[in-house]
Amino acid sequence: MKIISSETISNAVRYLIINSSVNLADDTYKSLEAALKLEISDAGKNALEQILLNAEIAKMENKPLCQDTGLAVFFIEIGKDIIVEGVNLTESINEGTKRGYLDGYLRKSTCDPFTRKNLGDNTPAIIHYEFTDGDKLKISYAAKGGGSENMSKIKMMKPAEGKAGIIDFVVETMEIAGPNPCPPNVVGIGIGGNFEKAAILAKKALFRKIGEPNPDEELAEMEKTLFKKINNIGTGPMGFGGICTTLAVHIIKHPCHIASLPVAVNIECHSHRHGEIIL
Repeated sequence: MKIISSETISNAVRYLIINSSVNLADDTYKSLEAALKLEISDAGKNALEQILLNAEIAKMENKPLCQDTGLAVFFIEIGKDIIVEGVNLTESINEGTKRGYLDGYLRKSTCDPFTRKNLGDNTPAIIHYEFTDGDKLKISYAAKGGGSENMSKIKMMKPAEGKAGIIDFVVETMEIAGPNPCPPNVVGIGIGGNFEKAAILAKKALFRKIGEPNPDEELAEMEKTLFKKINNIGTGPMGFGGICTTLAVHIIKHPCHIASLPVAVNIECHSHRHGEIIL
């Protein structure tokens, strides 16, 4: 058995939050550079140049990439041979979240849904757990901003609509989203499961590194098709027009009920603040 202290977990979470808020991940930065080379719209090129410059300034001055520092979202993989010593795992993650947002001087965005009173420390975090073999604890983190999250959608489709219907739904979702989710976006898609499972899959799909191929050949082909169709919408970087509306399309599927075809689309902004640590 491997013993990991709750303090170690909290410190790792704190680091992830502060680092990803300030330093744009390499996969995202490289995809934005590639988009700049491909973009044909002058206004779109200018927007991409400003996005890249913003990333450089954030890194140099140790300041957040965006004023919306998001809600803290975690996907946690827990090896069966791990024991957490101290407070429980959920408390450890929330403590690290609190420290990250306070110590990093990041905007706190959690509030009561009715009174809208800010809770002050960006907790509780949104945490998804998965149990695995081994003695590793993998912490994957993303800061999910309101602008992109608000344009995300889920639809309980008819099974007969099939892949063509899924493609139409995703493209329509991105057309309606327009400039609101601060494109160029990363688009996560969850297919199957049930209502909540599809939404979680769509969120999880965002964590795959940009440029990393989908191991499922059928889904990889769908991603290519959607990538082309979304970039033909014409929204372009920050809505200024062009051919770079999305940086990547990532799909995960799961078995579903014979009478259902749930599909969720979760959109991420160009900052795409994410990171992972394995303890």
